[in-house]
Amino acid sequence: MIGFALETNNEEENALSKLERKNLDMIVLNSTQDEDATFGGDLNKVTIFDKNGNKTELPLQSKLNIGIELINIISTFND
Repeated sequence: MIGFALETNNEEENALSKLERKNLDMIVLNSTQDEDATFGGDLNKVTIFDKNGNKTELPLQSKLNIGIELINIISTFND
């Protein structure tokens, strides 16, 4: 199970707390800290955390590319 988090403060800490609280396999943190990664725009910057302690940061890129990267990461996930 994968969750998504849009955090404005203590981003990483809050996302990791949600990962544990909701017993998720992964959580995707949408950053609000990059002015080019807007909620309604075409660009995004995310960090993916999994329950095994792995952290994957995806740089600012199109939401389409983020989606493709997420599919690749999910398809190779081992719990």
